Amino acid sequence: MAKKITARSKDYSQWYLDVVREAQLASHSPVRGCMVIKPNGYELWENMQRGLDGMFKETGHRNAYFPLFIPKSFLSKEAQHVEGFAKECAVITHSRLVNTDDGVGVDPASKLEEELIVRPTSETIIWDTYRDWIQSYRDLPVLINQWANVVRWEMRTRLFLRTMEFLWQEGHTAHATEEDALEEAHRMLEVYRTFAEDYMAMPVETGVKTASERFAGAVETFCIEAMMQDGKALQAGTSHFLGQNFAKAFDVRFQDQDGKEKYVWATSWGVSTRLIGGLIMTHSDDNGLVLPPRLAPVQVVIVPIWRNDDEKSRVMEYGNSLLAPLRDAGIRVRFDDREQYKPGWKFAQHEVEGTPLRLAVGPRDVENDKVEIARRDTMEKELTDRQNIEKKVRELLDTIQSDLLSAARTRTREQTRTAETYDEFKQILDSEGGFIYAHWDGTAETEEQIKNDTKATIRCLPLKPEKNPGKCMVTGKDSPYPVLFARSY
Repeated sequence: MAKKITARSKDYSQWYLDVVREAQLASHSPVRGCMVIKPNGYELWENMQRGLDGMFKETGHRNAYFPLFIPKSFLSKEAQHVEGFAKECAVITHSRLVNTDDGVGVDPASKLEEELIVRPTSETIIWDTYRDWIQSYRDLPVLINQWANVVRWEMRTRLFLRTMEFLWQEGHTAHATEEDALEEAHRMLEVYRTFAEDYMAMPVETGVKTASERFAGAVETFCIEAMMQDGKALQAGTSHFLGQNFAKAFDVRFQDQDGKEKYVWATSWGVSTRLIGGLIMTHSDDNGLVLPPRLAPVQVVIVPIWRNDDEKSRVMEYGNSLLAPLRDAGIRVRFDDREQYKPGWKFAQHEVEGTPLRLAVGPRDVENDKVEIARRDTMEKELTDRQNIEKKVRELLDTIQSDLLSAARTRTREQTRTAETYDEFKQILDSEGGFIYAHWDGTAETEEQIKNDTKATIRCLPLKPEKNPGKCMVTGKDSPYPVLFARSY
């Protein structure tokens, strides 16, 4: 199976698409720019959902659901917001089809009085709802999360990384004070950082977006940025401090403890199925998918090996006996007893699908009370005793999780550099890529020039900048501290 995967060194983009295909994660949809998420991919997303949802609820958030359709007039209420999303909106103009000589057509009599937008994000409809929910300081804070799909009309798409429809979660919170809202935005950024590193084994940089990269309608956008194996950055999650922009646009006010009417303060924050793309490009290799155990749909697969019916009976009984202790230890395990496939084919399939551990059992293992264990990340094998197999497997899964994060951190560190001059900056980008810290004069004009010249963007400004003055690499003007640049997905 791995022979169908292009080497990363030959064509990284094709390698990525090959891994998605061979690992049975997703496929292209009949609708251009959309994808079909297959069970392997969706189970990955479900495990991400479970991890994140638990973290959201631990921080006091509750799930709700809001309509897919948004009246067009709602988007026009916040000027920056509509400008940011105007070119990405899918618009519904009619409500009915009729039979025609060519099949079906749009019924002109069903034209809507007001067009509906298929949600690109939900700030507008949620804040219209919050106007009814919030009247007093006693109603605050409102801490709501929504798991949903959104539509953004993309022209250039790539499975998981950028599609017209994708799955995500979007948090929307309302607070009595600016301080509370800012604290919330930072809290959720930390939730995302923790999830990326503890669950995905994907190290990230945290920071603040520039004004040009800020979410439409936000006062500040905070982000986590990860580096992929090809040296490009991936924006993996964002948390936005919305100030009072949406509260004023939708007239969401509350009466404080002194009886004064005030506008509430807001945040929104989200991650999407783009995380699956980040997971693939952080850990996988030329043999296929490599998954961190905490997110792997199947953490351990047991493959029985036999040559005749007598061996089969003993091996199958032996293999089945391993299931209970592993499951009782909370390990997601599968016994691959499919007889239509040979063991070698099963080995290749589970390798390309990224199962962290493979246990192989044959007649000799039955006789010696042993199990062969193979790690997907290092491809190392060892023979171990059957006794306390659950303890051995748990230790190995924890080791794999830790090793994947360590390897990704080392790669990120080795691919993070500094540039003093614009020529040096360009040379690093073209020869090595990766993260580059460099001084910038703080102007949108210089930021745009760098983007046009090099296709690199400012990924983020430091959250807590330390004074490290220098000169902008482009203009020579004063700069208080370096910022993080990279080419990105």
